[in-house]
Amino acid sequence: MTLSGLDVSRETMDRLSAYHDLLQKWSARINLISKSSAKDIWNRHIWDSAQIYPLCHAAHNWVDIGSGGGLPGLVVAILAKEGSPEMSVTLIESDIRKSTFLRTVIRELDLNADVIIDRVEAADPRGCDVISARALSDLGTLLSFAQRHLKKHGAAVFLKGETWEKEVEIARETWSFDLVAHKSKTNPKAAVLEVREIERA
Repeated sequence: MTLSGLDVSRETMDRLSAYHDLLQKWSARINLISKSSAKDIWNRHIWDSAQIYPLCHAAHNWVDIGSGGGLPGLVVAILAKEGSPEMSVTLIESDIRKSTFLRTVIRELDLNADVIIDRVEAADPRGCDVISARALSDLGTLLSFAQRHLKKHGAAVFLKGETWEKEVEIARETWSFDLVAHKSKTNPKAAVLEVREIERA
């Protein structure tokens, strides 16, 4: 089966479907995704998140910040279960109810992942290979988080909307970084920003 350009097994699709159902069920009680996107979870959330996995699938230690409902962190962990079994995924989320949801999915789907309940800027530095975020903050703020948690020469992968070019322009006023902007597979006006060599300007 193909998902966001990925060939995935039936077992992986089954796990993604189980995650879809849990996300839908829990969203009725806590704010995991917007009501306007609840009818299109596959395209708006799961497929959108899945597209970042091939960029850094060889990572050993992946940290997802402001994980919320697990987008993209849980999707990455599900894809990695078969595709990169040596990869561990850490989800940093400050909201206790959302963290409970994340831990429930990890337990039920037997994922190689864990949850840290803390603010991103307060959590102990992780020294990770890859850091990811989706719909969390502006690029400049994300770069400060990345600098805290990434190991030297690690990669940051941020899903950004239609104003991504403006965010890059503003961020370059205070940051130096190497950037590859990948066109989003789910929104041609959006982008996946792959950022490396992050330094204060």
